Amino acid sequence: MFLNTETPRAKELFSLDWEFRHGALDEKEAMDATAAGFSPVNLPHDWSIEFPFDENADTCGSGGYVTAGQGWYRKVFAVSLNARSKRIFLHFDGAYMCSDVWLNGAHLGGHVYGYTPFRFEITNHLNFGGENTVFVRVDNSRQPNSRWYTGSGITRDVWLEAVNEASIKPYGVYARTRRICAEHAVVTVDASIEFPCAEGLTLSSALLDADGVQVASTYTPITGSVAVQTLLVPSPRLWSDKEPYLYRLITQVRDGDEVLDHVETTVGIRSISFDSEDGFLLNGERVKINGFCVHHDGGCVGAAVPVKIWERRLKIMKAMGANGLRCSHNPPDPALLDLCDRLGFLVMDEAFDEWRRLKEKQHGSNTHESRGYSEWFDENYEDDLSAMLLRDRNHPSIVIWSIGNEVPDQTAQEGCLTARALKEICRRYDPSRPVTQACDQICAEPRPATQEFLNELDIVGYNYAGRWRTRSETFYDDDKRANPNWRIIGTEHSSVSGRRGCYGFNEALSEWSKPYYSAPVAIGKLLKFTLSHNYVAGDFMWTGIDYLGESHWPNHLSSAGVVDICGFPKDSYYFYKSVWNQEEPLAYVFPHWNLDEEEGSIVKVLCYTNCEQAELFLNGKSYGKKAKSFPSYGMTEIYGHYDRKVVPADTDDLFLSWDVPYIPGVLEAAGINNGVEICRHAVKTSKRPAIIEAALDAESIKADSRDIAHITVRILDEDGNFVPNADNDVCVSVEGAARLIGLANGRPDSMEPYNARHMKAFSGMLLAVAQSNGKVGEAKVKLTADGLVPAELNLKATEG
Repeated sequence: MFLNTETPRAKELFSLDWEFRHGALDEKEAMDATAAGFSPVNLPHDWSIEFPFDENADTCGSGGYVTAGQGWYRKVFAVSLNARSKRIFLHFDGAYMCSDVWLNGAHLGGHVYGYTPFRFEITNHLNFGGENTVFVRVDNSRQPNSRWYTGSGITRDVWLEAVNEASIKPYGVYARTRRICAEHAVVTVDASIEFPCAEGLTLSSALLDADGVQVASTYTPITGSVAVQTLLVPSPRLWSDKEPYLYRLITQVRDGDEVLDHVETTVGIRSISFDSEDGFLLNGERVKINGFCVHHDGGCVGAAVPVKIWERRLKIMKAMGANGLRCSHNPPDPALLDLCDRLGFLVMDEAFDEWRRLKEKQHGSNTHESRGYSEWFDENYEDDLSAMLLRDRNHPSIVIWSIGNEVPDQTAQEGCLTARALKEICRRYDPSRPVTQACDQICAEPRPATQEFLNELDIVGYNYAGRWRTRSETFYDDDKRANPNWRIIGTEHSSVSGRRGCYGFNEALSEWSKPYYSAPVAIGKLLKFTLSHNYVAGDFMWTGIDYLGESHWPNHLSSAGVVDICGFPKDSYYFYKSVWNQEEPLAYVFPHWNLDEEEGSIVKVLCYTNCEQAELFLNGKSYGKKAKSFPSYGMTEIYGHYDRKVVPADTDDLFLSWDVPYIPGVLEAAGINNGVEICRHAVKTSKRPAIIEAALDAESIKADSRDIAHITVRILDEDGNFVPNADNDVCVSVEGAARLIGLANGRPDSMEPYNARHMKAFSGMLLAVAQSNGKVGEAKVKLTADGLVPAELNLKATEG
């Protein structure tokens, strides 16, 4: 029984115990009570990830070669009789795409965009205390409609909400910091009210610190549709990327002592600004945004991503030294933004990948006409952009709005007018943040983005600034001289990408595929420019994490990330860590030393380090010490005086390199500061695979049918050494109070389905994801493979 409550506002999860059927049905057939073919599912749900990869799939390489089409969902439920006095709403966080919803035979409405929330009032269609049936049709048959994997289905959570007649509108509380000084901060609260004509109502707001202690409060009479309040917060704790301190705002509509509505909002007190000379300022201090782009899928679970998958991924990226995240190229699941608030990421929240002009979905074997959001843009853009802004504007992590990515409209004469209209919507709902668009046609040939278009942007966003002619050397400088007042940010640039554990000794090379020893050269050049030029606010590299789609058969995923879809760091992860994370000493050496190379052949060995020097050893023999020049620092105070020790540099690159004869054994790099070794990393030639090693990232999960645990699987030899080229087929079983919901190995061309019960390791590793099945008790995880010592783990499912 739902909404069995007397509280002023109720919001209950409506994502469990649904049924699903794939395929196109007419409405009458689908909503027949006796209709067969439906199977039980919980939401979020992505049906595309459950099908095998198919070279002839309509989604093509852009969409990851998966099955899309149409699907139907239904759920039978009851709502408590005591909810009859409320207004009841059915709220969807997102469904991809073209959804239609019916309740008890009545068509409630539809929603096109797969990434924005929508809701319907269902009060007058409910049988209170009796049986109700909701049907949802999701139509993702217009393919290919995206340049990456979208998933198909109700891919985000669904909620039932109950409110009183006099209440705060959806996303109606808007809190922002207006002024900060050492003694206090001024926070304004705007609340949009339903039925403001009721007399004698008041609005109260109370701000609680992280310990639940009230630090500020106020109340005002409600005299119109919007109530505006001011909170004076003494000795405020500021939110930042390093210390993401959060407050909790409680806003209530009252009729005397009676509480008619109660809304809680997360608040981070901080100031942001972007400057044409000093870049990005957070709380008055210059902070470089060291960011990464990320798509919305969660690897082996597709687009229906449990929050713990994002939490694990973000913590991995934070440990690398990243402090920025770009939501490429659509509004994300709201749970991701909650994590960014809590973990301290600076977010670019992005609305669209297409405006009025269609983009070709050029990746993969596209044999038919592309489709896209441009078909619905004029009808829907205002509602969809407004939904994103209203939903997300209270997140302190968001520092910039992006109204689009690489839209062809940037080169069109009328494109500036569209940009202006979108920017005005952003101003309407949130005047506190600047607006950008990720431009890939600045200085492009034969037709660049128009000056009028770029002038509409508060901050000019660059995708691949060094792509054209001499800009491979000058990057942003030419435009900065011509437009000194421009504020500039790198919205997308290549990462040091590639397959985990693969080095391309004998592979054909292309613009997107460079050998492991060459890729960090060009990437490092832009990275140094960004870090050493204050006017560049920061950069978002493409991408932080591998993602499904944007691929060519037989690949079904992109290897652009520095972390693979399993969350396993690649060698390139340590390149960024050596530059962005100066707190943790690092010396990382590669390639692995199980190479398929003739003994004695010369191999380029690289070391990523944040130490002053590194020394390379092979089987105990030193191949010498080396040092890089960045960051260089000149004399101070008087001629010949240096604040920092001068270490002779061997290279201007951001990595060190040695030419070494391949001799099996132990390859080691020692990081050295002030002449003293402070860290060491080794790779060792291993024997044949012999042992399965498995580790859980949590000893227990909550028994709520949603919590998950990650199981990292590594293949070892008989001496316990990692085998970096192992590809054993591992069987995984989960029994008891959990179930296996996904397997992944990170290999782009693996045809093994993610919902299989066995999978080959790739580069010696495999990831399994176990989820609670709603029961309290023990779960047993068993991992076996022919010829290998098996592994067994115990996982507890506890009361939530």
